[in-house]
Amino acid sequence: ILADGTLDIGNDTLRELDFVYGAIHSHFDLPREKQTERIIRAMDNPLFSILAHPTGRLINQRPPCDIAMERVIAAAAERGCAIEINAQPARLDMNDIHCRTAKEAGVKIVIATDSHSAEDLDLMRFGVDQARRGWLTRDDVLSTRPVSQLLRMLRR
Repeated sequence: ILADGTLDIGNDTLRELDFVYGAIHSHFDLPREKQTERIIRAMDNPLFSILAHPTGRLINQRPPCDIAMERVIAAAAERGCAIEINAQPARLDMNDIHCRTAKEAGVKIVIATDSHSAEDLDLMRFGVDQARRGWLTRDDVLSTRPVSQLLRMLRR
């Protein structure tokens, strides 16, 4: 997600993908309103499927972005976007409170490991633990679905 909320890959390319993950990887210090609007604008793209590590935090390295998470969750619900629980121990992003808020809003969650190697797939248990802390069940988590069902649910 670029600073203005557009995606850094064009829609012609995005249409070729099964689903589109979007994440903030720069401009972490934008004011709360601008950061929130940036994320919501990205979710306005009809090809956008999942908001990855929504606050961008890195535990003990970078604080979470200042966003109005309740507004982001509401926008995801309105647009049919899922939100990721990032299972990397350095992220564990979303927290339990935000997981519960997403569940109550009807937003589906994806648990992912942000893997950079096959060994990182073992980190999935941390994402599952985070989901359990937020009182999520398998019905709330898209990652529990067979691939064919997952892909249908991620296409809006």
